[in-house]
Amino acid sequence: MTRPTQTPLHGLRVVELGQLIAGPFAAKTLADFGADVVKIETPKTGDPLRKWRLLKDGTSVWWQVQSRNKRSVALDLKEKEAQDIVRQLVKDADVLIENFRPGAMEGWGLGPDTLLAINPRLIMLRISGYGQTGPYRDKPGFGVVAEAMSGLRHLTAEPGRVPVRVGVSIGDTLASLHGVIGILTALHERERSGQGQVIDVALYEAVFNCMESLLPEYSAFGAVREAAGSALPGIAPSNAYCCGDDGYVLIAGNGDSIFKRLMHTMGRDDLGADPALTDNAGRVKRVAEIDAAIGAWTAQLSVEQVMDALDKAAVPAGRIYTVADIAADPHYQARGMIQHVKMDDGTSLAVPGIIPKLSRTPGSHRRNAPTIGQDTDAVLSEIGLTTAQIQALKDKGIVA
Repeated sequence: MTRPTQTPLHGLRVVELGQLIAGPFAAKTLADFGADVVKIETPKTGDPLRKWRLLKDGTSVWWQVQSRNKRSVALDLKEKEAQDIVRQLVKDADVLIENFRPGAMEGWGLGPDTLLAINPRLIMLRISGYGQTGPYRDKPGFGVVAEAMSGLRHLTAEPGRVPVRVGVSIGDTLASLHGVIGILTALHERERSGQGQVIDVALYEAVFNCMESLLPEYSAFGAVREAAGSALPGIAPSNAYCCGDDGYVLIAGNGDSIFKRLMHTMGRDDLGADPALTDNAGRVKRVAEIDAAIGAWTAQLSVEQVMDALDKAAVPAGRIYTVADIAADPHYQARGMIQHVKMDDGTSLAVPGIIPKLSRTPGSHRRNAPTIGQDTDAVLSEIGLTTAQIQALKDKGIVA
């Protein structure tokens, strides 16, 4: 009988000092793959995310995703004794994650110079709006502001209309994922050097890193890319097209052979065989004509009919899902992306599955998100505090 394989990050010790989205999402990603994440949060109120959006029994259901697999320790970081506890935790930690405004950690005596002196192998991820340096470092910055500064918000609109936000906190999440990349890279380097280091992730830079050709096109041609609605400028055809039942289908027919198959399916072999449209450059010049032809075709059919025809022709296409569509979709189910977890009250909750998918050592949901300070006693005992010492700290309101 083979023994169960350990999780890939088993033994990795992480201290999370962040709140809301950017820092906690990075820690959640590590926790999903087996890291022991000790989340530090404020006594009584805890992480504000606990009260964001829709609540079940007084707690956000989002919290059940963002803090799964973590342990919670409630500390008042404004108090010296709480700061001393963090320094004790850091002695044996591999990673510390924080997403406060620059200077906050230093104000608590928890800056990188102090922490790396305690533990030279520590990897410290710092996520902030504008980074730890530069003229904007002290400005408050949320993900939505980063999306604007990075150039993303300028592009998310119909031409001539007010830019709209992506419907989720994409700036925070992109920064989190860049932070995780930084942590894993630093852990790999530490194997050679034995030394930790600081990872400085700015929200706006994480989004800007995903802006593709925006800057080089401006540098080379002075081109300022403008909002284009659902189209993908410079790549044709790729757009959302209205169908006869008022639904929309996204069609990406921009590959050369794909374009021919799309035109054939539409009964427009005249366009598919047009020598001027054999490559993307030619199609971009006549994108309005092509979009009009595709739109005229989809307008005669339902979303289901369009999807059926394009699936048979191997043309990349998709309808626009609501979350109800996601929850019912068989592919999501087959890939394990809809997981049902049992809450502490016995009810079931659907949550997103875990990615990336590792073949031999996949991530897993091992424990539900903690209540405030659920693990305070256990974690403080692990660093050597006695029951009497822990109780004395509780009596002072320093821990909970």
